This record gives sequence, C-alpha cells and structure tokens, in this order.
Amino acid sequence: MLTITVPASSANLGLGFDCLGLALDFNLTLTLGEARSSWLVHHPYGPEVPTNEENLVIETALMVDPSIQPYEITVTSQIPLARGLGSSSSALVAGLALGHWLAEGKIDKEQIFQESAALEGHPDNVAPTIFGGLQLTGETATGVKTTALPFPNDLAALTFIPNYPLKTAEARAALPAQLPLKSAALQSQRLANLVVACYEGDTRALQHLVEGDHLHEPFRASLAPEFLTIRAELHRLGLAGTYLSGAGPTVVSLINKTQAQPIEKAINQLDLDGQLVLLPIQSSGLQINKTND
Repeated sequence: MLTITVPASSANLGLGFDCLGLALDFNLTLTLGEARSSWLVHHPYGPEVPTNEENLVIETALMVDPSIQPYEITVTSQIPLARGLGSSSSALVAGLALGHWLAEGKIDKEQIFQESAALEGHPDNVAPTIFGGLQLTGETATGVKTTALPFPNDLAALTFIPNYPLKTAEARAALPAQLPLKSAALQSQRLANLVVACYEGDTRALQHLVEGDHLHEPFRASLAPEFLTIRAELHRLGLAGTYLSGAGPTVVSLINKTQAQPIEKAINQLDLDGQLVLLPIQSSGLQINKTND
C-alpha cells in the first residue's frame, strides 16, 4: 500500500510576502487503492469537488505521465479549502508525488518543488509542503530555490481557522498597486532581521518581527476581522507573534508551547466563529510510505 502525506503550509509570516512559508502538522493524506479502468477519488470535500480524473490531484498526476494506470484513491485531509493554509499546494504536491511514483517508482523532492512552484505560480507554500519547517524561497534564472531557516523548537502555531473561505484572488485584489519607498525599505530591513532572529534563535525578536508587515496585512485586515481581534488579545496578555496566514482568513500566533493553555482560553472567550487548534511545526515535509500490505 502506498501512502502520501503532505502538511499544511502557512505563508508569509507577516514580513515574508510571497517568500516565507512554514509547514504545519495538519495534513493531507492520499492512500492508493486497487487498479481500475478509470480513476475514482474518495475525498471529504463534498459533491462540488470531482471524484474522477478531473480531480486536482489526478489532473496533476497525469501531467507527469498521461498514460499511467488509473487507481482508486482515498484522500483524507485536515486542511480546509480557501482558508490560507495551502490546500491547493498540498493537492498539487500530492498529485505530482503520485504521478512520479506510479510512472517512475520514485520521487525527487527538488524536481517536485520546481514543478509545483511552476504550477502554483509562487514557491512560498509548496516549499514547506515538500521540505518541511520554515523555508525562505526565491526565483533564480533557471527556476526557484528554497533555503531552510532554523526555527525555534519552543514555538508552536496557535491557529484560528474561521468558518468562511477567502479566495486568494479576492485577497490579492485588496492590495495596492504601489507603496511608498519608505514602507518598502522598512519591510526589507525587518525581513532581514527576521532571518537573523531565526539563525540566532531569538524567539522574542521573531515574534515581534512577524507583526511588522507593511505590504499586505494592513490592506487585507478587513477581509479577516478576527485577525486584529486576536492580535489585540495577545497584546493584552503581553505577547506578540500574530500574523495572517497566507491570503487569510486563518490567523496564526507563534506562541511558546508552555503558554498555550491560558492563551487558548483567552481566545476561546472571544467567542469567534471558527476553530482554534494548536499545531506543531512539521519538519519533514512530503512523506512517502510504501508497505507490502
């Protein structure tokens, strides 16, 4: 039996717009069943998501090799759609991994990274989904690259997932076409200092820096009103580290694991409409498990 597991991803971390991404232990799992004459996908997403070769996972697998043998597959996922947790990236990566495994009997993470980034249009979600941990991504003359950044072991992602979707296109439409030079310069300085904080293991500096964005969060905050409410509540508790995950509406607070219980209690008392989960950082990324069942 073949099982493919890919984690959720939380992009941007405030300052790292379209270049930083963090893997969270909140997973999509694909299990390969019996060979068939046509594809059949069991999934939890309802009737609007296809169960045949038009499913995104299968469409992506067939990009590797259109002639691969169809199978019955089962997809289970903790990652909600259109919530800023990289659901489409996880599906793309799972599909490419499935396609390469069925066509070639192996996977190459670097190859899947290049392919999935090209399909997604930017690498900040697919990089942590494939490689795990905190990834700093960028474009090169020949494709994309990613660098793993050290991430404090004492931090976890307290994640609030609202009960409504937010399409990436809507969130990007809220962004201005131009920004003042001063804002761009300040953003660059703070992002550089965030990278330094990671290498120095300076948890407190990292938590404060993720709240320093000027490029996107101020313009998207009205689309996810829980964002500033949760940030203000953590400030009341004397804590920093809250940012808008990806395009939103999910809100992530990077907190010390030992402080989780009182913080969760405080946020739950806000009576917001959504799910609050404490997620560990996932360090291994894409995982393939093959057994002889």
